[in-house]
Amino acid sequence: MFALNLIPSSPLTFPKSTHQFYPIKRIQNFTNSPVFLSKSPKVCNLNKIHGYPLGKIQALSTKTSHLWNILENPSGKLGPNVPKAASSSEPNPEGEAESVEASAKSKAKTLQLALVFGFWYFQNIVFNIYNKKALNVFPFPWLLASFQLFAGSIWMLVLWSLKLQPCPKITKPFIIALLGPALFHTIGHISACVSFSKVAVSFTHVIKSSEPVFSVVFSSFLGDTYPLKVWLSIVPIVMGCSLAAITEVSFNFEGLWGALISNVGFVLRNIYSKRSLQNFKEVNGLNLYGWISIISLFYLFPVAVLVEGSQWVQGYHNAIQSVGKASTFYTWVLISGIFYHLYNQSSYQALDEISPLTFSVGNTMKRVVVIVSTVLVFRNPVRPLNALGSGIAILGTFLYSQATAKKKSSAAGEKKS
Repeated sequence: MFALNLIPSSPLTFPKSTHQFYPIKRIQNFTNSPVFLSKSPKVCNLNKIHGYPLGKIQALSTKTSHLWNILENPSGKLGPNVPKAASSSEPNPEGEAESVEASAKSKAKTLQLALVFGFWYFQNIVFNIYNKKALNVFPFPWLLASFQLFAGSIWMLVLWSLKLQPCPKITKPFIIALLGPALFHTIGHISACVSFSKVAVSFTHVIKSSEPVFSVVFSSFLGDTYPLKVWLSIVPIVMGCSLAAITEVSFNFEGLWGALISNVGFVLRNIYSKRSLQNFKEVNGLNLYGWISIISLFYLFPVAVLVEGSQWVQGYHNAIQSVGKASTFYTWVLISGIFYHLYNQSSYQALDEISPLTFSVGNTMKRVVVIVSTVLVFRNPVRPLNALGSGIAILGTFLYSQATAKKKSSAAGEKKS
């Protein structure tokens, strides 16, 4: 390789070639001796190379390969012989910005779901602890359940009045459609509260984990079909709940039947809601739950007065005497009412953000967290076989959520096709 330096007065003419790479065949009209024989390089004027104007090029002392590049591609554009990697090696600020933005959105979404699940679990734990504390000193679940619905109704009315939550359009058909789901919700809620007042919270939640069994049975009677995997998944649920029941230290038939009836109520609420509220899909889950709570309050409170109203005054005095301070008792009842609504609200928000499968898995893990937390707080004695039965039942619930999610996804695929 050598440097080709030309004096200013040396005009160069490169004859055109038909070759693909425009080779230099000859260099004509050297009027002076080559500059590489002189001591000081000078500037030359190249007016045209193959008819392409270049203007003035100063300080020409480059390598021969650079001169070849100019001759091969005078326009400076990427030709067919330039590797693609060379063009792709240029930085792409727009692509990098989109990648960074997508990564930031993904992290924000993950954080949001973590917060929703965290609040859901925390609120559920707080409700179960303070609900049980209140029931231990004031064993009147009908009044306490009514107050919890009352607290949720006031909460929703405040959200609607302050426009923090859009209020749904209330029509007579909408209220009529809610009467059935609200009735079954009332049955499920009061039955669970009765169970909580009779047995340990952990035992109630183990029995309530058998809700999928009732869901499959009732849905099958109404015409739904389930694959074999779903039916097999409810076997460990039944076995686990049975083992937990016969080994439960605080076993009580009223507590057992309360938890089972609660499952029936909530399952029928879900089934009836799908059938009666098909024409009101514009109402989101939180508003739907708010109106169900309001109607359930009107169902429950009159019956509560009839069932145990005559005992409330004496029970109140006994509770204050047991706790020592009226403010402590009020705090327990108030927290149980507020957090009952909040954990249901968080569950609806979680269901809006995630898939039904993720929600089912999260709900299963929620029961595990609640059971462990209440056992630690109330120091309930747990036998090894009782723990084993609880674990088997929860595992069956997890398998059921997996099997039903696959059934729903396959059904959705068939509809699309």
